[in-house]
Amino acid sequence: MSDLIIERRFDADAATVFAYLTRPEHIAKWWGPEGMACPVLDVDLTKTGAWTSTMANADGARFKVSGVVEAVDPPRSVAFTWGWHDEADRRGPESRVTFEVTPIAEGGAVFTLTHADLPDDESAANHTEGWTSALRKIERLLA
Repeated sequence: MSDLIIERRFDADAATVFAYLTRPEHIAKWWGPEGMACPVLDVDLTKTGAWTSTMANADGARFKVSGVVEAVDPPRSVAFTWGWHDEADRRGPESRVTFEVTPIAEGGAVFTLTHADLPDDESAANHTEGWTSALRKIERLLA
């Protein structure tokens, strides 16, 4: 099993950062890597419960992922499961994602993304690339 941790500092306050990370109207603007569309996006990280998303690249290939939001502690953290689906819509191995937002005394907030229990280092590297791309979108939104 492999884990990844990505940290970013934002000039926005913790409540604003948390809102952009968790509310459906904001998620729609950043979910998925750059260049990907989300024809299916039923993701609300403000409450516990099931979520699902299908991302599509420019060639039309689709990538479905789903999970369950397990814990929400606004504006500090949200934790959810994550599992990719195969071509037959069978859900694969489950991993866990946690978003943590910590206010900074001098202003702004630090965002820490942890994606744990990934099957191997290759999966962790692929997810690091995807999350990093999505975070660039969030950085532009919060700029």
